[in-house]
Amino acid sequence: MTRLLRLQLPILTPVMISFLLGVLLGIVWLIQLGTSGESLMALLSFLIFTGIAFGMLLVYPIILTVMEWGVFVAAVKKESLPLWTKGQDCLTVGLAIVYSSLYVGVVGNAMFGTDWEETLSNAAKHTPIYSQSMTTVCVIALIGIVGYFLVNFIPIEKMSPLLLVLGMSAMYLGTLESIVWCMQVCSMKIWSEAYLILLPVNCLIITAKTVCCKMTEWKNMSHENINVSKNMFLKKCNQVLAKSEYWPLAAFLVMWPLLGIMIAVLMLFGQAPDSVIKAWTETSDWNLSQRVSLQNIYYDEHYLCTVAAGGHEKVVKPLRLGVRHGHEVIVNRQLCVANAFEQILEERTPRFHRVVRSFYDTYGFPVAKLIRSKYVADFIYIWMKPLEWMFLFVIYICDVHPENRIALQYTGKTEKDFAK
Repeated sequence: MTRLLRLQLPILTPVMISFLLGVLLGIVWLIQLGTSGESLMALLSFLIFTGIAFGMLLVYPIILTVMEWGVFVAAVKKESLPLWTKGQDCLTVGLAIVYSSLYVGVVGNAMFGTDWEETLSNAAKHTPIYSQSMTTVCVIALIGIVGYFLVNFIPIEKMSPLLLVLGMSAMYLGTLESIVWCMQVCSMKIWSEAYLILLPVNCLIITAKTVCCKMTEWKNMSHENINVSKNMFLKKCNQVLAKSEYWPLAAFLVMWPLLGIMIAVLMLFGQAPDSVIKAWTETSDWNLSQRVSLQNIYYDEHYLCTVAAGGHEKVVKPLRLGVRHGHEVIVNRQLCVANAFEQILEERTPRFHRVVRSFYDTYGFPVAKLIRSKYVADFIYIWMKPLEWMFLFVIYICDVHPENRIALQYTGKTEKDFAK
């Protein structure tokens, strides 16, 4: 470990190692899939892709965590740490926050900023952090970052023990928040959720390493000419904290009044006194959630008309709830007209209907999967208006009771059911 720390490792070294291990995983995958009939260029492209995807997403976070642990072990052994380890700290925590947020948003289907009162669709989940308490969460994270820079980038000769302990307590707050975040979003239902643990693990390692380093630096300092404040309270604190062995416990004790001061200040800016707790409990769908949201509404994402019904109410004008494939869907006039038109095609020209259905299933599904915004859904709704009018014209020509046919769409009933 000493030799490793003495090396001025470029930042690209762990990146290259991750890429190569990602390529190795790609080769293993290719062996399992079989490579018969594939061109050399296709295989190389595949390996480059897996090297980037697997390497950066799966291997790189683990390598950074192992490196952090190695630096921590060196700090415990009271070895001198090179400057690049501080840059590594910033990179590790920064990427952990980004990766964790992306995972929760993409894989976990979290809709950040959407609180539990709102009705979602399909597999979407509400925000894991109560939006009205987001300011408190961000401020705690900022305090932790400020504490890290305060302790690590200001020479220890220019800091009093009390200021050092205050910075460490700020780091404690940030680390504690990362643990609570992990408790909120990590349920370990699938193996990939284990990566969510890397954020609090790295925060714990970095905090412990920083405390160890500063304790060692303080013990190696000459304390003969230390300037002590004339204030009796601060003087007493300095005397107690002159022994660095007390710093971990002192930082833990100082963390609570620091949190109280932060809450008091945030109350002046409109945050609730219990926003630290509400940030996690005023949510739905997560481990610490105390609210139960309404059941999600199902949109059949294979069909453009159904997706268009998920736009803004003032534009798409939803009428009611209907049933499709055993799931509840929002139904609007356009969707009913399109389905009624297809029904007529199926009854009058079954062969032509199969051709149209095949074409729509082939090209409609990929386009529908791209629609993830209400504004895009609004555009699809408006774009289909001319088709809706054409469908309506055909329905009125072919059906004796056109409006009855339209009204019965997605009800699971026919006119015979009402005739009884």
